[in-house]
Amino acid sequence: MNLIIVGLNHRTAPVELREKLTFPAETPDGTNAICEPLKRLVSQYGINEAVILSTCNRVEVIGVAEDIVEGAREIKGFLSDYHDIASDKLRDHLYVHTGEDAVKHLFRVSAGLDSMVMGEPQILGQVKDAYGHAVLSDTAGVVINKLFHKAFSVSKRIRTETRIGAAAVSISYAAVELAKKIFGNLRDKTVMLVGAGEMAELGAKHLLSAGVKEIVITNRTYERAVSMSREFGGRAVMFREMVHYLKSVDIVIASTGAPDFIIKADDVNGVMRERKHKPIFFIDISVPRNIDPLINNIDNVYLFDIDNLQDVVEANLKERAKEAEDATLIVDEEISVFYRWANSLDVVPTIIALRQQFEKIRKGEIEKAATQLGSLSDKELKAIDAMTTSIVNKILHDPISHLKQEASSVEGDMLIDVVRRLFDLDGEEQEKKVLVMQSKYLLTGRGR
Repeated sequence: MNLIIVGLNHRTAPVELREKLTFPAETPDGTNAICEPLKRLVSQYGINEAVILSTCNRVEVIGVAEDIVEGAREIKGFLSDYHDIASDKLRDHLYVHTGEDAVKHLFRVSAGLDSMVMGEPQILGQVKDAYGHAVLSDTAGVVINKLFHKAFSVSKRIRTETRIGAAAVSISYAAVELAKKIFGNLRDKTVMLVGAGEMAELGAKHLLSAGVKEIVITNRTYERAVSMSREFGGRAVMFREMVHYLKSVDIVIASTGAPDFIIKADDVNGVMRERKHKPIFFIDISVPRNIDPLINNIDNVYLFDIDNLQDVVEANLKERAKEAEDATLIVDEEISVFYRWANSLDVVPTIIALRQQFEKIRKGEIEKAATQLGSLSDKELKAIDAMTTSIVNKILHDPISHLKQEASSVEGDMLIDVVRRLFDLDGEEQEKKVLVMQSKYLLTGRGR
């Protein structure tokens, strides 16, 4: 099994280059766009199995090839050819992982340990999609199937046994998590987003995930507020009416490009009387700030700005780094499990050849005995066949058990070689039969 990963990511290549190497999942008309490059990679570049993982922060080709060096060279050539980029422009930005290092890399990527934001959960879905495209394209074989299903289970185990994804590490997410801590359940809460930029969009996504009752969106450009409200199922209001709507919301998240305060202490004082001093929570993630800090002096009004949230994010990043240590131990443990399976593939053809050799001898001896014994009934022939089959199975039981057990040990290769020499399993015709049988064995999934 020669596993190879060739790719680049946010640490090795600028966004301008990553954009050029992207493989869109769909064409403009909505059809699958990954199948074609996958099939080309397998049919024209000598790669036996392949997956293409393409996200905004990384492009990676995971392949299985007969030869590691040649396979890596072919994958690099494919990336260069497919995107019409000179190989020398890619050379300094591409990394290559092979064998056990490749397995570790994929496990880390799937678990979010190699992401720009450590522990982010979106990458696992992207890895699953990439594998799904390979399955549809018929470029996922025995090794890729086993490898990716193992990667999924490793990611699940890390999420279950560590808190790698529990702490908020984006400003928008931290803001929503802070709201949840103050109010508890957000399902009966109404949120106002002041501004309709990227930070507001991220905030809206997190709020919807938290199950808020309603999102009210206001922006200086009303059309943008309308567009965003349609996207997130919210309600757009005119910017000039923002203060009026403060009386009916529970949480306000401000993220505009305004150069000064757009929500002032006097505005909030008047609103609190109308609210009968029902608590309201302001989160100002704008730079410069949009909300007058003096509102913090008003009873039942709570204000957090971006510096407060940044402290939370930094503390949570440190927490994730600690959790990553435990996650790495899980990855290392699971690599050993995967390689025990991978090494067992080497012993399969020897076991098949050994059984074939004994079966050939058994049938030959039955034919001789039948000739010497004269006419035998069907019942007698069946009895002899069953008896000799049982003898062969019992003779082979211990040797085959030991071969399976020792396949992944230091002495595994030597033991396999000894067995093949002792029973003369390397004849040309025998080797052809073994390769055919091995293919059938693996395709049925019995080798997993």
